[in-house]
Amino acid sequence: MKLLCLASFLAVATAFAPSKSFLGNSPATHVVDNRSHATRRGTIVMDGKANAIRDRIVTVKNTKKITLAMKLVAAAKVRRAQDAVVATRPFSETLQSVFGGLIERLGADSLDLPLLTSREVKTATLVVVTGDRGLCGGYNNFIIKKAEKRIEDLQAQGIKVEIITVGKKGTVFMNRYRKDLVVATYECGQNPSSVEATAISNTLLNRFLGDNTDTVEFVYTRFVSLIASTPSSRTLLPCSATGIETQEDEIFQLTSKDGDFSVEKTVIPAAEPQDFPSEMIFEQDPAQIINSMLPLYLNGQVLRMMQEAVASELAARMQAMQSASDNASDLEKNLSQQYNRARQAAVTQEILEIVSGAQALEE
Repeated sequence: MKLLCLASFLAVATAFAPSKSFLGNSPATHVVDNRSHATRRGTIVMDGKANAIRDRIVTVKNTKKITLAMKLVAAAKVRRAQDAVVATRPFSETLQSVFGGLIERLGADSLDLPLLTSREVKTATLVVVTGDRGLCGGYNNFIIKKAEKRIEDLQAQGIKVEIITVGKKGTVFMNRYRKDLVVATYECGQNPSSVEATAISNTLLNRFLGDNTDTVEFVYTRFVSLIASTPSSRTLLPCSATGIETQEDEIFQLTSKDGDFSVEKTVIPAAEPQDFPSEMIFEQDPAQIINSMLPLYLNGQVLRMMQEAVASELAARMQAMQSASDNASDLEKNLSQQYNRARQAAVTQEILEIVSGAQALEE
């Protein structure tokens, strides 16, 4: 063993010992080849731990690129969702204006319509709106917990509960834990359309007018800002005649400020009631006109709440991807420090081996 160690030390010392041709008796014989030094690179032999850290750094960088791209995609979809909300505003304002004018003409107390009639609540239908995908923080969990709390409250009052799910995440959860309460399921894509909203509102109207349910509540996520969304519950049926024509609206615009995304909130007051002179003669009974307008109003409200839920989901996904990118940056920094320490330790170890070999030769 001693002979092997001595042989290795001699080999190291020989590699670093000056050559005779390099050091001659005459200074003129001292010639240095600069080309060999220009192309020479130091070879650092590191252990498996350093190599594993280097591979992990590459993986973290790639993950960071993916999360940043997903954040930008979610931001683009938020803009598309807000454009869809703005596009539906003219119809909603006209409907609200006509409805308000008819209410002023007839009086809210004189209306006796099925969709405006409150009755004793024996069966309640909850419409739970969740997302179709994950990677959006606690968005789906919060709305499911809100729905579970509401179900427990209604059952504690002796009210029968029915569930209509909108979105794959809520459908999977309810079919697993409350399958006996689910009566219908729908999907909620990234761009809700009037066709999807009409299908849901028709189901709700048929169940309410067929006396299968006495009240309909929407459990969805109300959009507040890019960093805050509130799980909310709203009674959709029966409608309130005095609440439709006085209902305000809010529009959120996604903008950029100082290089970051921000949201501008605009509160739109209720539309002015349309003026119907007293001498105007309606071809149909105004009560029948209101009765035919209520399904349109219901359809618009369902579409609006679905759009607001999708905007909340996309905002939650933006924040989740931003947090993931920040965590990836911190992890990359820590791994780089560990890698540099391991590399420095490998260089130090090689220097110690060379010095030890030289000292062994001197002895």
